[in-house]
Amino acid sequence: MGVKMSTLSALAEPNRLHIVELLRDGPLTVGEIAERLGLRQPQVSKHLRVLSDSGLVQMHPSANRRIYKLQPQPFVELDDWIDSFRTIWEDRLECLDDYLRELQGK
Repeated sequence: MGVKMSTLSALAEPNRLHIVELLRDGPLTVGEIAERLGLRQPQVSKHLRVLSDSGLVQMHPSANRRIYKLQPQPFVELDDWIDSFRTIWEDRLECLDDYLRELQGK
């Protein structure tokens, strides 16, 4: 199964990518994310909604706080997708290596 375009679209926006990078270290509240990024809570909430709609994060309510954490499956799919290109580049680099060795032999 390929990577979902919603995953790439969600990660393409710099603030959302920064949120994902923050959540990589563990769950955070909206307020904690806003403070660390220097954004207002309504802005962070909008970004988190996009990340949630794309399946990248999940929200857990705890009293009057919303705690967000990363969902692993979209990242597994993204890694698998990137891995398919890795094979292509490894083949091309091997061809380049063969060519360079051939040049050195001349």
